[in-house]
Amino acid sequence: MRTFRVALLSRNEERLSLLKSRVEATLAGEVVFRREALPAIAADPVIRHLHQSRPDVVLVDVDSGEADAGIAAIEALAGTVAVFAVGALHQPQAIIRAMRAGACEYLDRELASGTLLEAFARLHASLHGRKSDASRRGKLISVVSAKGGCGATTVAVNTALALQKQHAPVALVDLAPLGHVSLHLNVRPQFALLDALSNVHRMDASLLEGFMTETAGGLRLLAGLIAPSPLEVETSDLVLLFDLLLDRYKYVVVDASNRMDKVSRTICDLSQLVLLVVQADVSSLWSAGRVWEFLGSEPNSPRVQLLVNRYRKIAGFSDEDAEAAANCRIFWKIPNQFNAVGPAIDRGSPVVSQTNSEIARSFTELADALGRLNSHASPNQDADRDKEKARKPLDRLISLNPSPIRQT
Repeated sequence: MRTFRVALLSRNEERLSLLKSRVEATLAGEVVFRREALPAIAADPVIRHLHQSRPDVVLVDVDSGEADAGIAAIEALAGTVAVFAVGALHQPQAIIRAMRAGACEYLDRELASGTLLEAFARLHASLHGRKSDASRRGKLISVVSAKGGCGATTVAVNTALALQKQHAPVALVDLAPLGHVSLHLNVRPQFALLDALSNVHRMDASLLEGFMTETAGGLRLLAGLIAPSPLEVETSDLVLLFDLLLDRYKYVVVDASNRMDKVSRTICDLSQLVLLVVQADVSSLWSAGRVWEFLGSEPNSPRVQLLVNRYRKIAGFSDEDAEAAANCRIFWKIPNQFNAVGPAIDRGSPVVSQTNSEIARSFTELADALGRLNSHASPNQDADRDKEKARKPLDRLISLNPSPIRQT
């Protein structure tokens, strides 16, 4: 592995010195720039001088007491040079914000030189194996159940298969408290999520692929727990694993089902879209409102949206009623065809493969909508923008949240 040219940024001279010693101890890094500052904008003279030293990677100190300054510096540098964030591992929100801002890695402030050397190795592999263009990174879609029995696993499996058919490659991660995805897909995984998490600090593309199970149509599965147990994992390890997955796959679909802990909340925080699976009944929608609060979604945010499973028209109960009860918008509706879904689960042959059925078409069109998804707009916003203002509220809701189900 070649020597890396490293730049260091921190508001604390003592930490700059510590980072310098850690870099030099790897024998693979050379400090070419250091500054006791955290520039907030790309036009800052510090960043101009930094680029003149032509570093391969910049280590940015993210202090827990002034995390905003570190995050702003990462945002100012992202896209122009690789950035490693360095901070405390007990600050999950800081880790998530740093990765969203564009950091390639989040490393413990008390990092050993070996840990930094491993990070250099991963950067070396990325520079020689793939482009770092953020626009090429995959999209993370989480599927969460409002309450038990809503069919979140069925939704996750069939959505992932439909995305695989249209937008391969796709990965499906089983994050449920007790994994059922392998039963739905009729596979027997040799490795699972815990195996990947146990090896995340030495993970590369080949090792990651070894933990995945190939399923129908080429969909890759990272299987879940085979016995109920707490998922004890460091937030940084979880973020790193999903960072690797999003570098390799166009879409990563997570079946979080009814897991409600820091693990599911972290993954939902990282997601471009969280599909909150409900049924059109009072208890399900009430539960959805509580889950929405747990996920910490901002009011009117499009990140968490409803997917109404087993949908049927109920007289006197409108879409607006459902949205008001759950505090979020309806994104999609899946028709009520349990007579097809039940046997499909028993056979391990997902209903999306039954191309002549209404429910299969629904999942296919859902995947098409997700394929147009970006972090700034709902999937059909561009297509309907010109017509939106002229429509009545209910018509506008239908246009922004398309469904193959006839509104009769």
